Amino acid sequence: MPTYSVAHISAIIHAKALLPQQSYEISYLLTDSRQLVHAEKTLFFALVAAKDGHAYIPDLYAAGVRNFVVSNSAHIGDYPEANFLIVSNTLDALQQLAAHHRSQFTYPVIGITGSNGKTIVKEWLYQLLSPDYTIVRSPKSYNSQIGVPLSVWQMSDKDTLALFEAGISKPGEMERLAAIIKPDIGVLTAIGEAHDQDFTSREQKVNEKYRLFTHASKVIDFPINDLQEIETVIHKQQATIKVLYQNTACAITIPFTDKAAIANAITCWRVLLYLGCEQDVITERMLQLHPIAMRLELKQGINNCSLINDSYSSDLNSLRIALDFLNQQQQHKHKTIILSDMLQTGKPDAELYQTVADLLKNKGINRVIGIGEAIAKQAAFFPSSSMFYPSTAAFVQAIPELLFRDETILLKGARTFAFEQITKLLEQKAHDTVLEVNLNALVHNLGYYRALLQPKTKIMAMVKAFSYGSGSYEIANLLQFHHVDYLAVAYADEGVALRKAGITLPIMVMSPEESTFEAIIAYNLEPELYSSSILESFEATLARYGRTKYPVHIKLDTGMRRLGFEEERIVTLAQHLKNTTYIHVKTIFSHLAASEDSAHDAFTQQQLALFLRMSAAIMQEVSYPVDLHIANTAAVTRFPEAQLDMVRLGIGLYGVQAAGNENLQQVAALKTTVSQLKTVPVGTTIGYGRKGKVTRATTIATVKIGYADGLFRSLSNGKGYMCINNQPAPIIGNVCMDMCMLDVTDLQVAEGDEVVVFGGSPTIEEVAEAAGTISYELLTSVSQRVKRVYYYE
Repeated sequence: MPTYSVAHISAIIHAKALLPQQSYEISYLLTDSRQLVHAEKTLFFALVAAKDGHAYIPDLYAAGVRNFVVSNSAHIGDYPEANFLIVSNTLDALQQLAAHHRSQFTYPVIGITGSNGKTIVKEWLYQLLSPDYTIVRSPKSYNSQIGVPLSVWQMSDKDTLALFEAGISKPGEMERLAAIIKPDIGVLTAIGEAHDQDFTSREQKVNEKYRLFTHASKVIDFPINDLQEIETVIHKQQATIKVLYQNTACAITIPFTDKAAIANAITCWRVLLYLGCEQDVITERMLQLHPIAMRLELKQGINNCSLINDSYSSDLNSLRIALDFLNQQQQHKHKTIILSDMLQTGKPDAELYQTVADLLKNKGINRVIGIGEAIAKQAAFFPSSSMFYPSTAAFVQAIPELLFRDETILLKGARTFAFEQITKLLEQKAHDTVLEVNLNALVHNLGYYRALLQPKTKIMAMVKAFSYGSGSYEIANLLQFHHVDYLAVAYADEGVALRKAGITLPIMVMSPEESTFEAIIAYNLEPELYSSSILESFEATLARYGRTKYPVHIKLDTGMRRLGFEEERIVTLAQHLKNTTYIHVKTIFSHLAASEDSAHDAFTQQQLALFLRMSAAIMQEVSYPVDLHIANTAAVTRFPEAQLDMVRLGIGLYGVQAAGNENLQQVAALKTTVSQLKTVPVGTTIGYGRKGKVTRATTIATVKIGYADGLFRSLSNGKGYMCINNQPAPIIGNVCMDMCMLDVTDLQVAEGDEVVVFGGSPTIEEVAEAAGTISYELLTSVSQRVKRVYYYE
C-alpha cells in the first residue's frame, strides 16, 4: 500500500489543515465507515451523499481514526486528537489525491470502459497476463466516481501493469475518471442499453465513453481493424475463432460458446497482440480461461449455518470485499473462513499472509481454516486455534470431525483448489428450483428512492411476508447495513425471528395480536395501535409488566377502510395520549389507497389533507415530537409533498412498482432446471386431464417446478411460458404440483439446462398478467421449499 504523510496529502488536495496533531502516515483511504481495518493509517473522506459522511466521524474517532477530510467544519473541536483537512468538496479531494498518486508511475495502464463485459475483460486480461506482469487491478467492479480513485490508490512500484475499469451513468462523468486513470491503452467493450435513459442518444453515450481515451496511445475498440474474423466454429463446450492478423491466419479456442464470451475473448486477444505476446502463447493461455465469479452467494448451510460462497478467486482486494459482506450478516455470532493459498499476488508469502492474518483479526473472524501448502507454512501469523490442510481433498475428509453448526462460513479459494467440493458438502440440500435474490439490485433500488427524499426524511423498509417472498434476515441485514431507519413486519413472530438473527433496528409490527403482546415487549418490538380496544389491551399488558413510555405507532384511517382510528375518535384519542404514561408515540401514520393510479389522484390528495388534519389534532395534545408518515412506494415518486418525516418503501425496493419505473432493478429471479426431454407423436395428450394436445411431433421438457412451489396453475395450457437459453417455451398441459411440461420443439435444449420462470425474460410483470394476478401475489407465493440464493456482485 502507498504511504503519504498527512501534510503531504493536505498540500496535494489544497486543504486547510485544522488542529494538526502528530504526523500520521496514511496508507488506507476510507469512504465507508463500515469497512475500517487499520485505524491509525486511515484517512476518512466524509463524502456528502444520501447519507452524509460527516455523521460517521464520532464512531470512527471512537474506533481510533485520527485523520479526516471534511467539507463541514462544525463540531470538529469535539475531537482534540484528530487532524482535519477542510476542502470545499470531499469527492473532488479524493479524486485529486488519486490522480496525483497515478502520476507517480510510468508502467502501462490499461483503461477499460463500455456497457457490458468490462469486468470480464479486465479479469481475463489479468489471467492471461499474470505470467508476464505483476498486475494491480480494480477490485471486483470498482468503476464509479468513488471506486476508480480507490482502485488507483492501490498502485505501487512493485507493479508492472495496471488494469482499471471506468463506468459512467450520465454525461460529464468520464472526464473526471480519465483524469484519474490516464490510460496508456484504452479498451472499449460492447455498448448496450445500460443507462440509455440518461443520455440523449446512443451516439452521445459512446462519445462520452471515448473521453477516457483522450491521451491513450492505443485504443482497442470496434470496428476491428487489426483482426479480420474469418469464422467461429462452435463445439460442445468450446468455440474456435479463426482470424487473419497481419496477413497471417491464426486461431484460438476458448472454453465458452456464447457470443458475449467470444467478443470479450477477441478483445483480450487484440490487447495481448498489441503488447507483443506470441501467438502460440496466446493460444495456450486462451484455452485455460475460466469463468469469472461476479458474485458472492449467500446460501443456507448445514446445521443452521449460513454459507457465503466466493470460491473462484483469492486475492487481498476480493478478500476484503468478502469479509465486509460477511460482517453484514448478523444471524450468527461465530464467523469462520475457509481460505486457500493466494496465487499470483506478487507479494512475498510472509508479507502476504501477515497482511491476511491482520485483516482477519480486525474483521472479527473466530475460526480460520487454511488450505494449501503456502498458507500452512505461515501458520505462525494466525491464531493458535487455526487449522491447516495441505489440499482440498484432505480438508474434505476432515469435515465430519469439524462440527460446523450455527455459524457463518465464508469460502474464499483460488479456482485451482476446486472449493466446489466443499460447497456441496456444506450447503443445505434442496431441489433444483431456486429464487435468486440480487442484493445489488436491492441496494440500487434503495439508493434510487433515497435520492428522491429530503435529507431529513427517514425510511421505513417493509420486510413483511418474508420480505415479499425474498427472505427474512438476509434482506434485513442488508437494509440495516445500509442505514434504513425502521423495519416493518406484519406479525410479531416475523419481528421475533429478526431479533433472534441479530437485527437491532427499530421494528414496527403492523398487525399485533393480543396473544403476542408479551413477545412484542420481550423482543423490543413496536406495535401499530389502530383501535381503542387494541390500545387498551396493550396498555393493560404494559401495566402488568410495569413498563412505561413504551414506543408505539398510531394508525389513522383516512380512506383505506382497513385498520385505523377514524376522525370522530381523534379528540378522545388525543386526550388519552396526552394523559397516558404507558406508551410513547413514535409515529402517527396512515395508508394511501391508490397513490399509484392517476385516476385517483384527487382521492389521494383528500387522504393527505385528512391525515394532516387528524394528526395535527393529536400533536396539539402530545407534548413531545412525533414523526408523521403516509407515503408508500408509489407516493415517493408521485407525491413528493407527502414525504413528511418518513416514507415506507415496500414493493419498489424489490424492483416492482405498480405505476412502472424504468429506474428500478428486478431483485428476484425464479429459476429451475430441465429434468427430462422426450419427443411425442401427433395426437399425444400431455398432463393431468389430458388438457395438452399436440398437433405435430413435439419435444417436451419436464421441469422441476409446480403449483406447490408457487407456479400458478392458471398459467397452464399455453397461458404462460418460461425461457431456456433465452428461448421462450410455452407451458403445455396443466401445471402439476411439483413439475410442469414445456413445449421445446425446434429449440436448442438439453437435460439439466437452466429454466427462467420469471426475472429477466419473462419479467415478473408479464407472468403476473398472464396468471391474472399482480406481482405482489406472485412474489409472496413462492414456496418456502424453494431455496433462496442471495448474491452480491
